[in-house]
Amino acid sequence: MIRIGKGQKCVVIGLGVSGLATVRFLVERGARVLVTEALERHRIDQDALVLLEELGVTLECGGHTTGCLRDADLLIPGPGVPLDMELVVMARRQGIPVVGELALAADRIGPPVVAVTGSNGKTTVTSLIGHLLEQGGMKVFVGGNIGTPVLEHVRRPGDTQVVVLELSSFQLEIGQGFRPDIGLLLNISADHLERHGSMERYVAAKWKVFAAQTNADAAILGLDDDLVMRGPDLAAGMVFHFGADPSADARVTDRGVSLAAVLGGRRLEEEYDLADTSLASRVNRLNAAAAILPARILGCPPDAVRAGLASFRLPPHRMSVVTEVGGVTYIDDSKGTNPGAVAAALASCGNNVVLIAGGRSKGDDFSMLKEPVARHVKHLVVLGEAAGELTAQLGGLVDVVQAGSMRDAVCRAAKLARPGDTVLLSPACASFDMFASYARRGEVFQDAVNALQQRRDRLGEG
Repeated sequence: MIRIGKGQKCVVIGLGVSGLATVRFLVERGARVLVTEALERHRIDQDALVLLEELGVTLECGGHTTGCLRDADLLIPGPGVPLDMELVVMARRQGIPVVGELALAADRIGPPVVAVTGSNGKTTVTSLIGHLLEQGGMKVFVGGNIGTPVLEHVRRPGDTQVVVLELSSFQLEIGQGFRPDIGLLLNISADHLERHGSMERYVAAKWKVFAAQTNADAAILGLDDDLVMRGPDLAAGMVFHFGADPSADARVTDRGVSLAAVLGGRRLEEEYDLADTSLASRVNRLNAAAAILPARILGCPPDAVRAGLASFRLPPHRMSVVTEVGGVTYIDDSKGTNPGAVAAALASCGNNVVLIAGGRSKGDDFSMLKEPVARHVKHLVVLGEAAGELTAQLGGLVDVVQAGSMRDAVCRAAKLARPGDTVLLSPACASFDMFASYARRGEVFQDAVNALQQRRDRLGEG
């Protein structure tokens, strides 16, 4: 446990959502807190400034000075802070511990913890686990990398019975001592390499979800993923697998998930039909398989699991069907920000896809898309900063068209698509060259698709 003593000086880098939660947590434990923020003061949220003043927190803004480390006992970078920045490197040289919010929360969470990580599907699986447990009558906190920071739960635990956390590689990288009762590693594909510097470091960060587990804990692994299955030996006492492989404990079938596992000393064999649910696509059947295992391990009854699967609604911009226009299905997968996510999305869409991709590259290798693009895509519409790179790596496999905006991309895709085809927005890139977030990118895509439908309606084309 990271001990926080009265009067201890703690330096927090960044005033994002997790940074503010960290500040509240530290102040309540009597620490002296200094926040260092890259933004100029006039660009910082006014409510955050008021909160810092009320809490008596010192604020350094407009950049980070090494002077803030004077007499520091602890440095807490926000999740988005690069660990090779000068301030972090200097703190380590001076022997100042560098820890993340997850390390502060370790041993303070209380109820059983389910921790979900992976390159793709984290938000869907985390949300689904929480939903299934709630259907089983449990009081659940869902947060971490989505929604509410884990330290907010630590501050106000209430009567929570289970904590379900989505965790990024950034959080796990400096999450020393964090030990989930159930850890899930869904999949691993190249992502955030601009932050981690290499695939090896990224993979190592993901595997830290299991680092502190003991034989009293459970680990759940994606059996279909080679990088997951090539990982180190686990200390967890129970290891389960999900995937399409026949040996999986939670096996994806054509209609849903087949569970065949030993839980609590009993052999369970259960079927979960997803054909008429929002989880019917292949990628979401995999997500469901991953979520069913922790729900059943924690005692959620099968009927409650089935009710939860039937009533679950996917988070937005994750393989969300927008509408059908002229016999063409339009799907918003704006959250598909790395090649692995795009490959999974294409596998769910058949072999007649017009793919819209591009944005700001995250340092990933687009060549891994060659096989799925060759198999599933008939036309590729590219846009944004990575348009040239995508064209160079994939242009020999498929017809490529370049668009100047999302609206232009949708119009070009509509002209290329034929009845029965799918137009899929799955960018394989970050949004920040053209949009404030992946969510905004998805909203603009949806608006452009709806405008197509409205134009057809006005022209009487059905």
